[in-house]
Amino acid sequence: MDREERGKSGESGEESFPDMLERTYSEPPSLEPGEKVTARIIGITSEHIFLDLGRKGEGCIEKKEFHDADGNLTVREGDTIQAYFVGTRDNEMVFATRIGGGAVGQAQMEDAWRNGIPVEGTVEKEIKGGFSVKMAGGFRGFCPYSQLGYAPAESREEPVGKRLLFRITKYDGSGRNIVLSHRDLLEEKRREEMESLRETLREGMTVKGTITSVREFGAFVSVGPIRGLLPASEVGWDRGGDIRETLTTGQEIEVAIIRLDWEKERFSFSLKETLHDPWDHVGGKYPVGSRHTGNVSHLTAFGAFVSLEPGVDGLLHISKLGGGRRIRHPGEAVKEGEEVAVQVDSVDREKRRMSLSLQADEAGEGHAADSEDYRQYLHEKAPPSLGSLGEALKAKLEEKGKK
Repeated sequence: MDREERGKSGESGEESFPDMLERTYSEPPSLEPGEKVTARIIGITSEHIFLDLGRKGEGCIEKKEFHDADGNLTVREGDTIQAYFVGTRDNEMVFATRIGGGAVGQAQMEDAWRNGIPVEGTVEKEIKGGFSVKMAGGFRGFCPYSQLGYAPAESREEPVGKRLLFRITKYDGSGRNIVLSHRDLLEEKRREEMESLRETLREGMTVKGTITSVREFGAFVSVGPIRGLLPASEVGWDRGGDIRETLTTGQEIEVAIIRLDWEKERFSFSLKETLHDPWDHVGGKYPVGSRHTGNVSHLTAFGAFVSLEPGVDGLLHISKLGGGRRIRHPGEAVKEGEEVAVQVDSVDREKRRMSLSLQADEAGEGHAADSEDYRQYLHEKAPPSLGSLGEALKAKLEEKGKK
């Protein structure tokens, strides 16, 4: 505060009540040890990195925390980082991204436990129920299988030798019994990423994802931190087929978002919504009366569906099968996979329905003749009528009258 401002505050130089009140409401609350912040790098020296916290005073963090395995610095001025508040030292706010190498004592480890600051450790070996983890300062901890965060399908030997970040979930006074969790940090990161995505993702958007597994009923797709289902019915416009013939684990695809339920964490995607809809041109390509060749895709009790192209099926109603003969099931006339010549009888673009009939050479005059011969056979070979109940009674009465 300069001399003029001091005069306005009073001859004593003490801060006036209005100034104190304004400062109280304008400044954010003090940081608590272990509190996580997002800050921008405003300066880098030989040993330290200085942070703009958006409040009075700057933060300080050791530069070595941002060196890679080859000793190269991984950040630069202007970058935004996340760090944990450790405390105040020499009137400077000290931050850390983790408790790692260097001189680490019980006080630092206990601070990490109380304040939730991650600690760095190397997965040393597998022991009963989990893994032994070696940390700085000669400390060792135990990470249960369930807290490592690796997929169950992965080998339990996979993490051995890796350097990971852990959160201390249990710590005794001497540091001899330390329980660790890598999974906690993974879930925390996932929640932060999901909150960020929640602000940007909307139903109907097209996004890039990676297939994590393929089943008969659909495929699971990961889009960043979220994992959703791509149902088999949403893979393409054509009916049926094994989706495992077109989709593979690890494949990158573009999908449309059809459902976002953040509370229940249920997400659904569609691949066919990103593809050309073959029904857009059905009216011009398959006008009423036109003739085409297709394959019987599947049979139902009321008819046979014929695929004219992927995604465009028409119905051959059971009444139009059998060449005039009455049949009980379409399978008596056609088989799945059979190629048939059909004629378009009607098209409903809105309901995505097409009615078909067999072409003349498929229905065939021979079929009609067979049908006529069949009716003639019924007419000629039918057994004589036994008469009605009334006729039988009449005959009985006539017989009694004669007697």
